[in-house]
Formats: sequence, structure tokens, C-alpha cells
Amino acid sequence: MTNGLTDASRAVLGNLTRSLRNHPKRLTAALAALLLTAGGGAFAVASLGPDAADLPQQRIAMPVQSLASDTTLAQLTEQPGFTLYRSEQLRSSDTAESLLQRLGVADPAAAAWLRKDGKVHQNLLGRSGRSITAETTDDHRLVRLTARWAPDDSGQFKRLVVERTGEDFSSRLESAPLAATSRLAGGVIRSSLFAATDDSNIPDSIAVQLAELFSGDIDFRRALRKGDRFSVVYETLEADGEPLRTGRVLSAEFVNNGKSHEAVWFQEAGSKGAYYSLAGDSLRRAYLSAPLEFSRVSSGFAMRFHPILQKWRAHLGTDFAAPTGTAVRTVGDGVVEFAGVQNGFGNVIFIKHRKEHVTVYAHLSRIDVKKGESVSQGETIGAVGSTGWATGPHLHFEFRVDGKQQDPMTIAKSSEAAAPISAASRPAFDRMAALMRTQLSAAQLIEQASAE
Repeated sequence: MTNGLTDASRAVLGNLTRSLRNHPKRLTAALAALLLTAGGGAFAVASLGPDAADLPQQRIAMPVQSLASDTTLAQLTEQPGFTLYRSEQLRSSDTAESLLQRLGVADPAAAAWLRKDGKVHQNLLGRSGRSITAETTDDHRLVRLTARWAPDDSGQFKRLVVERTGEDFSSRLESAPLAATSRLAGGVIRSSLFAATDDSNIPDSIAVQLAELFSGDIDFRRALRKGDRFSVVYETLEADGEPLRTGRVLSAEFVNNGKSHEAVWFQEAGSKGAYYSLAGDSLRRAYLSAPLEFSRVSSGFAMRFHPILQKWRAHLGTDFAAPTGTAVRTVGDGVVEFAGVQNGFGNVIFIKHRKEHVTVYAHLSRIDVKKGESVSQGETIGAVGSTGWATGPHLHFEFRVDGKQQDPMTIAKSSEAAAPISAASRPAFDRMAALMRTQLSAAQLIEQASAE
């Protein structure tokens, strides 16, 4: 029987035999139906009759019902188009037209409406840095414009929505909570902290917090070493799923000259929250190491050639170079002893702390406190300026003990720490610390993988 089969027929029968073994029920029914058709008797069997090409041919036409039955051509072509989305950052120079152009919107009616809307004028035009998203039709007409921004540290963000309804537009201003998510990152010091965080795409605000966290143990201006490394877990605050700003550092590790320093944020019941070592010791000391957020020291506690008096003399303080208007904070709790103008200091503030400790803040452009007022560590008391004997904007800072000037960095490092984690909070803290150890290890692996 097989001698009457072509090679192709044998192959087909072989495939059918294998399929029949694998799917007997399904293929038995299919094969039976196939063999019952008019041409089934010749299936896979060599033709014994005349060549089909020599037989007479006949064309048969049969009506076939359309799949689009009862649907007009107009209905078929009037299908909805697609939607386009694009996001940008608002610029202070933006007009309604320039903003829409950058968002890929070609809609004169929308531009005209934005120019006259009060909410748009108050919250968008002339502002900068706010996140803008546009939703348009496939022919670039505006459907919806959404702006998001966080005006303060309340944990809420503002959402301005401009929406098309027919041929008109409407706007509404809403408030909603920010969603906090965690991010892991790490880096290695090659030249400076900010260069390392830039290489790792870590925001500057997180770099500043890192320096603040460990400033009591690490002199970031003089003690960094090439090869020092850090890992950090920090908050990103999102609005409608889009990153809007960074939050606080949740945990961090900094290895400086082979010594590891760790920090984790923890909030005990009834407290504002603070940073602790992973062992539970408080990182808060009686004094901050600097009256400005991480900045550049232009003149340290040492002998120097005085730029105005033109002679060598002891510089019994620290000068912080910073732009005029930069906020100045008190390094510790105390009471304002003097706030006003004094000789070469210009606008100056003296704050009395415990143990006959006094801090001095000179050359200020602005004074925000009054004599006799109580101040807390980190509270803004004035702003950097160039009043008095100053060649440019900077803050002259002194730390006096029993009337004698001392090196502020030395005082800060030797000042006592706040109380450790309480016994009642220890179990919750230990769970948090274990989680943060895992995340910091993951951040270190991410940094190593990026370096490789």
C-alpha cells in the first residue's frame, strides 16, 4: 500500500500518526470529517486518473455574507483616535503658548483660554520647577493639562487640572497626599561628596543630609579620603505616581578612612523622630558642627593674614562662604544674649548656652531674633551678609568657652549625645534596624554593580 504513496504523502501520514498518538480524540474527529468530504478519498493518495491540468475548468460564484454586515463605511472609518501624553518642567519664562508648544500641543483655543484663566495665572505662569503633564488627541488638541507641586512640608501636594469639555475648558485646584517610596543608592569618593553623589544620580538635598548626619564624626571639608564609600536609603515623595521631590534619609552608612558610621531614622511614640546608630545610640549632640547647612569653609580656626588689617593675626573662629541671604541657624539650645550692630562684626548675634558656652554669628544681612529670646538647636536666627569688616558675603562664627574662643568642630565632636532608644521602643527599633541593614547591603551591591 505504501508503494502507491508519494514522499510528501508519507510525510503527511507520519505527522498525522504522531499527532493521533498525542491527541487521539481531537484528531480522530478532525480526520473523520476530512475523509468524509468530496475530495477526501484522494487525500494523501497518489492520483491514478488523468492530470488535473488537462481537465475542463469551471468558475463558480457564490455570495458570501460580509463580516461588517449592517455597518456603513462612515461608521467603519469613524473609529476613536489615540491619546498622546507628554511631561515637562515648568519654566519661569513660560507663556501659555511656549508651555503648550514644549508639550507638543497645537491648540490656539487652549492657549487663549489659559491666558485668561485666573487659576493658571496664579499657579503656573511665572512659576518654575512644577511638574506639567499634557494629554492630547492624535491631532494635538488639548484634552487635559495637569500641574503638580508640593508647596510646603505638610505631606500634601497641589494639583491644578485644566480639562476640555466639548469646545470649552474648565480648571480646578485640588490637594492630595504625597506617597513616600524608598530608593537605594551608593557611591565612592573620588574627589568630593557632591561629585560622588552626582555620579550616582543622588539628589543634592540627600547629599546635604548625608553630610549633616555624620558631620559630628566626619570632617567633610578636610577628612574625606579617596576610596571612602557610602550607602543610603532615602524617601522619594510622589504625586500620582510621579516623583515630585525627595524626602528624608531613612538610613545611611559612611565608611571614612576604614571606619564605618551608620544612621537610621526612628520616631519614638510621642516624639518628633531622630537619627540613631544601628545600635540605638542617638546621633544628636548638644551642638551642631556648623551654623549653616553643608557649606565651604573659607577660613578655619588658625592664624591667617587679615585681608583688611593687612597683618597676620589669630583667626579665632570659622568663616563660612555663602551667598547673601543664606539661612543661619543656632548650633544649640540657648538664649539670645545680644542681637544688633557691634564694631567690625556688623550685624551680630550672641547666644548663651549652658556651661558658660557662647556662640557668635557675625556679618549678618538680617537678624531674626531679639535679646532674651529662647532658641532651639537648628532654628533660623538670621541670614548671611557682608556687614561690618567683611570683604564679601560670609558668616563669621565663634564658639567661646568661659570667654575664650575654641575650635567649633572640636567642641561639636566632644559634646554629649542625647539619650539612646528607650527600653519600651527597643523591640520596634531592632526590627527597623534589621530591615535597614538589609537595605543598606542592597544599596552597596547596587553601587558595586554600577561600578563594574
